[in-house]
Amino acid sequence: MGLGREKTRSVMRDLLSQCGGYAVIDGGLATELERHGADLNDPLWSAKCLLSSPQLIKRVHLDYLEAGANIIISASYQATLQGFEAKGIGLAEGEALLRRCVEIACQARDEYYDSATKGSSDDTVDAKAVKHPILVAASVGSYGAYLADGSEYSGIYGETVTLDTLKDFHRRRVQILDDSGADLIAFETIPNKLEAQAYAEILEEEDIKTPAWFSFNSKDGVNVVSGDSIQDCVAIADSCDRVVGVGINCTPPRFIDGLIQSVQKGTTKPILIYPNSGETYDPDRKEWVPSTGVSDEGFVSYVCKWNESGASLIGGCCRTTPNTIRAVSKALSSKKEFCCTRDR
Repeated sequence: MGLGREKTRSVMRDLLSQCGGYAVIDGGLATELERHGADLNDPLWSAKCLLSSPQLIKRVHLDYLEAGANIIISASYQATLQGFEAKGIGLAEGEALLRRCVEIACQARDEYYDSATKGSSDDTVDAKAVKHPILVAASVGSYGAYLADGSEYSGIYGETVTLDTLKDFHRRRVQILDDSGADLIAFETIPNKLEAQAYAEILEEEDIKTPAWFSFNSKDGVNVVSGDSIQDCVAIADSCDRVVGVGINCTPPRFIDGLIQSVQKGTTKPILIYPNSGETYDPDRKEWVPSTGVSDEGFVSYVCKWNESGASLIGGCCRTTPNTIRAVSKALSSKKEFCCTRDR
């Protein structure tokens, strides 16, 4: 078991070593699918494309790889067995669809490598992997994401939802994704401490072998969206050996620097951040409302500061695009030129 735990911990460390100390996460998936014409007004959200247009999901993954992403996140954020069942999809088919999310991302990675090696004098995939290592992260969205009632943005589930409720809801999905071929499991947009505890206990109780990251969301730059302390949430992630990265996603860029500092107080694990564009989502109207959103240029203007503050994995969430990620990748790869170093 000791060797297995060490291998789990080494995944993120090896990626960062190969990438020169930082890595690039992809950007928004669902909003990018919508930009390509997909209608996601459905409780399954991005997972709807598993049924209607899986080739579009792969196309978006490829777009992010071509933009420089080192980690692509699967379309399983809102893909749950319970959600599939509500659509009349049986258990076996639902489990197959969960695996399919990861298969599509892996296929995109393979196609990217195949394309990158064509015409090269060094035509081995391993050589290209060293130059542009790519991991596939299997996304796990919150219980609130399944409810599709906006509670993923509040973290308020009500008194009837207990730790056991959440563990029972997530357990089988995590088991399937653990056996899917993913390099990581990304527990995303975690809105409260209770759900973080449920994830940590599932990872331990089910002896999940795939390393995980925990990513929380905030609407005030101080606490997670439920009002729970960010330090309390980070402590749960830090105490779980199977968690190899901790951070923040789907949060306005203006809050990120302070949150990085808060996360650093509670963990020495790599910090990952992938904010949204800064726009506000209206869960009742189910649409994004331009408010304090920033342009790609504005978003990227924060990147070097986030890296200097301690974030070693940086990407984007809702309403960010391959253009955003291309700019992030360029800024990080040229950070001596773009950033003010301590020597200046």
